[in-house]
Amino acid sequence: MKKFTFFFFLSITFFGFGQQNPTSASKVAESLKTKENLAQNSLVKNVSFTNIGPTVMSGRVADVAVNPNNTTEFYVGYASGGLWYTNNNGTTFTPVLDNSPTQNIGDISVDWNSGSIWVGTGEKNSSRSSYAGIGVLKSTDQGKTWQNMGLTDSHHVSRILINPNNTDEVVIGVIGHLYSSNAERGIFKTTDGGKTWSKSLFINNDTGIIDVAVAPENFNIMYAASWERERKAWNFDGDGSNSAIYKSIDAGNTWLKVSDNSGFPTGNGVGRIGLAVFNENTVYALHDSQFRRPKGAAKKPSDALTKEDFKTMSNAEFLNLDDKKINTFLKNNGFQEKYRAENVKQMVRVGTVKPADLASYLEDANAMLFDTQVIGAEVFKTTNGGKSWKKTHDNFLDGVYSSYGYYFGEIRVDLQDENGIYVLGVPIIKSKDGGKTFTSISKENVHSDHQALWVNPKKSGHILNGNDGGLNLSYDDGENWTKLNDPAVGQFYSVYADTQKNYKVYGGLQDNGVWVASNNARVDKRWLQSGQNPYESIMGGDGMQVQVDERNQNIVYTGYQFGNYFRIDREKGNQVYIQPKHTLGESPYRFNWQTPILLSKHNQDILYLGGNKLHRSLNQGDDWETISDDLTTGGKKGNVAYGTLTSISESPFQFGLLYVGSDDGYINLTKNGGGTWTRVSNNLPQNLWVSRVIASAHKKERVYATLNGYRFDDFTPYVYMSNDYGQTWTNIGESIPTSAVNVIKEDPENENILYLGTDNGLYISFNQGKSWEAFSNNLPNVAVHDLVIQPTAKHLIVATHGRSLYKADISALQTMNADVISKSTHIFKVNNIRKNRNWGRSWSQWRTAYEPEITIPFYSNSNRKSTVSIYHNDVKVNEMQIDAAKGYNEANFDLTFSKKGLKSFEKANKKTKIRAAQNGANYLPKGKYTIKVNDATSKFEIK
Repeated sequence: MKKFTFFFFLSITFFGFGQQNPTSASKVAESLKTKENLAQNSLVKNVSFTNIGPTVMSGRVADVAVNPNNTTEFYVGYASGGLWYTNNNGTTFTPVLDNSPTQNIGDISVDWNSGSIWVGTGEKNSSRSSYAGIGVLKSTDQGKTWQNMGLTDSHHVSRILINPNNTDEVVIGVIGHLYSSNAERGIFKTTDGGKTWSKSLFINNDTGIIDVAVAPENFNIMYAASWERERKAWNFDGDGSNSAIYKSIDAGNTWLKVSDNSGFPTGNGVGRIGLAVFNENTVYALHDSQFRRPKGAAKKPSDALTKEDFKTMSNAEFLNLDDKKINTFLKNNGFQEKYRAENVKQMVRVGTVKPADLASYLEDANAMLFDTQVIGAEVFKTTNGGKSWKKTHDNFLDGVYSSYGYYFGEIRVDLQDENGIYVLGVPIIKSKDGGKTFTSISKENVHSDHQALWVNPKKSGHILNGNDGGLNLSYDDGENWTKLNDPAVGQFYSVYADTQKNYKVYGGLQDNGVWVASNNARVDKRWLQSGQNPYESIMGGDGMQVQVDERNQNIVYTGYQFGNYFRIDREKGNQVYIQPKHTLGESPYRFNWQTPILLSKHNQDILYLGGNKLHRSLNQGDDWETISDDLTTGGKKGNVAYGTLTSISESPFQFGLLYVGSDDGYINLTKNGGGTWTRVSNNLPQNLWVSRVIASAHKKERVYATLNGYRFDDFTPYVYMSNDYGQTWTNIGESIPTSAVNVIKEDPENENILYLGTDNGLYISFNQGKSWEAFSNNLPNVAVHDLVIQPTAKHLIVATHGRSLYKADISALQTMNADVISKSTHIFKVNNIRKNRNWGRSWSQWRTAYEPEITIPFYSNSNRKSTVSIYHNDVKVNEMQIDAAKGYNEANFDLTFSKKGLKSFEKANKKTKIRAAQNGANYLPKGKYTIKVNDATSKFEIK
C-alpha cells in the first residue's frame, strides 16, 4: 500500500561508499540571496506560470493552528506546500508563505493575541521527500513579510510553543538533520522574540527532539520526546537508547529525563514518541516500539503455508508437501504461472532450487512491507507527572503503524475529557476510556495516513485532521467528515503530456496515485455541482511514472512504488500487471521507489523498465528480456531498496543507444541494445543519486546528467553535459544556487535551451548551461521533481512536490537565440485573433463584459521605458507605455482605439463607422495591423 521502511536485510555484496559532506547553513543562506538576485534580474522574470491544479487529492499536512476564539480562522502548514490561511472555515484558503525562500514546513504556531506567526521549516517526518528547512521564520504582518529568526542548521523543526502570556517567549523542538549528524538539534528557547536563543536540552548529534507539549494551564510544565534516528539512502534506523521522555518545570529552561525506571520502555528498541498533555500531571505518550514481539504473540491464522515455513525446510520435507497447499501458496503470493507444485518439486529434486528460494523469491522491498513483527504502536499514560508510566491497553494496536511508525507518531487528548484520546497512524483511532479500547474514525472521504490533529479545547467532537490527502473537518468526533481541499498542494513525483491536440497531462503523486486531466481543465468548484472532477484517478498507491502509446492514447503505462507497473487500456477499462519477474533461484530484482520506465520512440511496442538490471519488452510488457547484468554497485546492506536504476534514456537518433543511471551513482551506456555496456560515470562525483540522464535530441553524441546528494544532506547542484557519449563531462551547474537537482530537460526546438528543476525551484539556460536564469514568476520556491514539454502546444509543464502542476507558454522563448539577444528590441510572434460581436458585451447586468486581449511578447536588451504602438496602415490607432525589463516582456493590448486613434482612423477611413460596444469601448475592426515596439516591428490580424 505505501511507505518506506522495510525491516529486512538484503543478501547482496557490500561496497564501500565515500561519505559526502553536508552542505553548511551558511552556504544555503548565501545561495538564497543569490537566487533572489537572479530572480530580480532574470531574462524570464516576466514569463508567468499558471497553476493548473489538481486540488482534489491535496498533499501531506504537517500542522494546523486554529484560533480558539474563532474556530473558523486557522492556518494549515503543508509538508512541502507552504502555509495557507482561511477565515471562512476552510471554504477557501490564501497562501501566505509564497514570498519566503522555502515552502517546507515542520510545525507552525500562532500567537492569536498579537497575530505573530512562527513557522518551523523542514518537515518533522523522516520520509523519502522530507525536505530540509532553513530555520525558523516569523511574521508579524499576517504573512506579508517573513524574517528568519535563526536555527538555520536545524533542517527539521518538530514543535513550536509560544507562551500565551508573553509572545516573546518561545520554546522550539528541533529534530535536526535527516541524513547526517549535526549539533543544532534539541530544545531551544528565546525570551526576546527570536533575537537570541539558548539550547536548553541536547542529547547528542544523532538524537533530536520530535515532540514538545505543554500543560494547557501552566506554561512552566512541559514534556519533550527525544528521538534517536539515522537515515541513509539504503537504511533507516528509527530507534535507540537515547529516545526518551523529558520534563521541564521552568518553562523549558532545564530538563529532567522521566522515562527511565518508570515503566516506560528503555533501550535500543525505543522509537519515535508523541506526547499529549491533559494537565500538569496527566500525560499520554504514543510509542513506536521497535522491540520484537514475544514468541507466540503473532500466530498464523491457519495451517496455510507462509514464506517463513520454507526458510528452514529440507528438500525431503518439501517433496512430501501436498501439491494443493503448495499451489495455494504460489497463487496467493503472485508466482508466475510456470511455477506450480509439480514443476517446482522437480526443480528441487534435481537441485536447481532449494525450498528456501521460495521465500527469497518474495523478499523484495514491497513484499516485505508488512512483514515485521515488532510491537509497533503502544500508548502509555502517567498521572503523576512522569514518575511512573503504564501502558493503557493489553492488546497490540495492529494496523496502526505497520512497519513504518517513524512516519507517524502524533497523539492528542480532548481537554474536555481526560479519557478521550486520538492516535494518528493508518488509520486514525480514538478511545473514550483512556486508551483501553479503540475504534477507527477513518471514513470513505478521509485519506488513510494521518499527520496532524487539532482538537477543540472548548468543545468535544470538533476536530481538524491533517493527513496525506489534505484536510478534514468533523463536528461529531469523526463520525462524519468534510474535506477542505481548496489549495493546489499536490506532491508530484512525475508528469507526462500526451500528443493529442487538446493534450492531457498525467502525473504520479506521493501516496495519492496517478491522475489525468486535459491540460486546459478548469480547476474550480464547478465539479461539486456536476459531480465530475476534471482530474481522474487511474492508479492508487504512490503514483509513479507514466508513458502513453502515441498510436493509441488510451494505452497508458503507469503504476505505484517499487516497480509495480501496469498497462492500462482506458477505453476498455482494463489493466494488465507487467512487472518483470526474476527466475526462481535467482536473487530478486531490486526496484527503486520511483522505478523508471520508458516507451521507445522508435517502436511503441517496446518498453524499458529498470530494476537493478535493465529489462526490455518487445510486446507492450507482456514478456520481458533482461538486457544487462547488474548496472549498480550491487546494493548495500540495509532495509531500504538500494542499488537500483533511477533513469532511462534512449537516443532518438538510434534504436538501442541507451543510457541508464542508478541511485548509487553509476551511469552506463549501451550502443547495441544491451549487447555490451560501458560505464561512463567514473569521472563524475561518486556515490550520488543519478536523478536524470538524458540523451540529446539535437546531437547524437550529446548527453546530460544530473546527480543528487540530498540523501547525504549535500545540496550541491551537480549538472553535467557530454558531447562524446559520456567519455568526458563538462560541469554546467556551478552557477546555480545551492539546491539538489532533480531533473534536466532539453528544449526540443532550440538546442541551446535547457530547463532545470531543483529542490527549491526552476531555472532556464539559453546557452547550454553556461549561465542560468531563475524561472519563477508565479512559481514559489518549491521542489520541482519533473518537467515535460508538449511540443505542439509549446507548453512547459512543471511537476512540483508540494504545489501541484504549473504551465507556461515557451513558444517565444524557443526562438531566443544569439541573433535575438543581440538586438535592441525584438518582437516575438503575435497571435492573430478572430473578431467577435460579443466584444464589450455582457450576457446580463450581473456579469462583467467580455473584453478581448492579445499579448505582445517582446525582448529588450536593457531596462527602459518602451512605447508600444499599434498601426492600421499608416494610422496609429493606439499606444501604450511600458516599463520594459531586460529580457522577455509582455504588453497586453485590449484591441481598442484610443480617442486620438479613433479620430485618425475615421478621418482616414471615412466609409467605415466605428460604433461603441455595450461597455463603451471602441474596438478595432477586422484587418491587418502593425505593432511597433521601440525600433522593432511585427504584424497581427483581426480576422
